[in-house]
Amino acid sequence: MFRVGIVGAGFGVRAHLPAYNAHPKFEVVALASPHSAERIAKERGIPHAFPNCRELLSECDVDVVSIAAPPFTHRDDVLAALAAGKHIVCEKPFTLDVAQAEELVAAARQSQSATAVMHEFRWVPQRLALKELVENDHLTPLREIEITQLTSRLRADVERPRSWWFDRRRGGGMAGALLSHLIDGATWLARRAPVRSTGYLRTANPQRRDAQGEFISTVDDGCWALIDYGDGLVARVGVDATTCVDSFTLAVHAENRTAVASGTDFDSMRLFSVDAEETAELDVKPSPYARFASLDRHVPFIMELLDEFVKQIQTGTSAVPTFEEALATQRVLASIGYGAG
Repeated sequence: MFRVGIVGAGFGVRAHLPAYNAHPKFEVVALASPHSAERIAKERGIPHAFPNCRELLSECDVDVVSIAAPPFTHRDDVLAALAAGKHIVCEKPFTLDVAQAEELVAAARQSQSATAVMHEFRWVPQRLALKELVENDHLTPLREIEITQLTSRLRADVERPRSWWFDRRRGGGMAGALLSHLIDGATWLARRAPVRSTGYLRTANPQRRDAQGEFISTVDDGCWALIDYGDGLVARVGVDATTCVDSFTLAVHAENRTAVASGTDFDSMRLFSVDAEETAELDVKPSPYARFASLDRHVPFIMELLDEFVKQIQTGTSAVPTFEEALATQRVLASIGYGAG
């Protein structure tokens, strides 16, 4: 049983905590957050609470640090956990910029710690099925990967409380929140690192309102990247959070056929194979942890990532999303303006 300290009381409590609690190999023993750790720890039965990661590390015996605090804290928290010899799962976006990502990759390589980045969407069943089609050469040669997410969450008429999330300098916006997942998904399917990329960020609704009144958002509510993987393969990935519909499309186009997964969101897709002769819906095996979706829809996929993280701790080899892969994602984000200023 690995003892876990969670840093961050937002998504860390909503999704990380129930996933670790449901997994047989982990036990959450500590929570760190500057304002609410003590209250939430008492409510959730977590033995120890701290205001920050450093105090958690100095005062509590943990094996794993799960970092789900805002991205502007990731660099310092990861470095502190590595220095303390802990295994680390870090949320995305990995860091605020490429230089920080390079620093964390170098530090992790010098350590004995197992590390991973929380790109749990790799374990969505339709994505796993697409990956299998690619690896078994049912889609060949690959020519284009297309991933598009549309959501209404940042339309002008949607109120969302002001926070760091609306501050570009602190890592807010859709590029870090969602496009990082899409870039990781494209690179995972491509099975090689990007050669070059370009794109842009858009802020359609800088004027926002919450219960306190009006405020200015400096972050993107739309973001797009065009990625070249070499050898004739490109990816088009984009997020628009100002639409009237919720839609998720993941398509892999090859010269012999196309496979398309689509639905209202990442966890509600159907998968189809399309060629010159027919279109067929493919049966997809559900997550072995599907029953835990009632805790939070991310939980089954986080638990599958944690299965691999256990292998990483025990053997040094697994299918976890790596710090090196997160650095490649950070470089694509930088090419479209994320982290610049």
